[in-house]
Amino acid sequence: MRNITLFILFVSLVSLSLTNHKNPHPGTEADSVHYAREKHFKNIRQLTFGADNAEAYWSFDGKKISFQSNNSAWGLHCDQIFYMPVSGMDLSHGEKPSLISTGEGRTTCAYFMPDGKSVLYASTHLGSKECPKDVERKPGGKYLWPIYDSYDIFVADLKGKITGRLTDTPGYDAEATVSPKKDKIVFTSMRNGDLDLYTMDIDGRNVKQITHELGYDGGAFFSPDGKKIVFRASRFNSDEEKKEYIDYLKQGLVAPTSMEIFTCNVDGSDLKQVTHLGKANWAPYYHPSGKKIIFSSNHKSKRGFQFNLFMINEDGSGLEQISHDTVFDSFPMFSPDGKKIIFASNRNNGGTHNTNLFVADWLD
Repeated sequence: MRNITLFILFVSLVSLSLTNHKNPHPGTEADSVHYAREKHFKNIRQLTFGADNAEAYWSFDGKKISFQSNNSAWGLHCDQIFYMPVSGMDLSHGEKPSLISTGEGRTTCAYFMPDGKSVLYASTHLGSKECPKDVERKPGGKYLWPIYDSYDIFVADLKGKITGRLTDTPGYDAEATVSPKKDKIVFTSMRNGDLDLYTMDIDGRNVKQITHELGYDGGAFFSPDGKKIVFRASRFNSDEEKKEYIDYLKQGLVAPTSMEIFTCNVDGSDLKQVTHLGKANWAPYYHPSGKKIIFSSNHKSKRGFQFNLFMINEDGSGLEQISHDTVFDSFPMFSPDGKKIIFASNRNNGGTHNTNLFVADWLD
């Protein structure tokens, strides 16, 4: 799962303790909304203020976003799903976005449906009304994500009424996104005992498995023409690495510290590895041209705790750094018309570990 709250909390706390949030790059501010070297961003604007807010995804008309938050000021104990207009709402002055999820269990991975009147998301609320337990952090131990087997994928209207359940098989089902062609959904499932990608029709029918290699395949998005899929995946260089992955998976856990970016056709054919950078490369999304991919990576960080946005050609050439926060930038998504980008970042958080949403005009 993307499990953003646990991930960004871990990254930001460790990075803050190591750097005290000081920016080592001359000519930029230590706590900035827009760093000087971010030449692809213009008119950047902060949308949320406080707590952990992430996985913001555009509606098909580009006027609204769905996202998840654990903001305690909104009465939350773990991530829930919200939506808001991109313009016309000011959360810095006490306004609250509209809750879509039930307020029970833990939720993740919300995405607008083509009608613009409903949102799909994954939730554990049928397993329990309470927030599921987080993984216990052991000093010096590996960073781990829990893969909750009570996650299923639901559709709700903008008032929060559940109008459909798209998955009902045992085990983890989450990370669903919708094709720009408005005909298919891609998602990650454990139904075969491994974390693989599946597609289904927009109504949940005609489920097909499209990845088959051992390893975590997740965070998938369609290309602008709906013909390809980009995703993150873990693969293994030794039997020991495979055994570790399998052993963790049996405990409902994944270690997300080694992932690369892959692409394939919608049916799973023509599988290709795009990045060979090492460390954690994730949250990929296609550039509007369909020929480049933007993603988050910590491959340039000596200690592994600084994540920034990078862009790369589909063939793995032309790597370019896009963002420059000193702690965390991730979850980039271009607007449907390709003119704007939204992402989550630890920038401008006053030295806290808060992660907020930012939108900017995109300059090629």
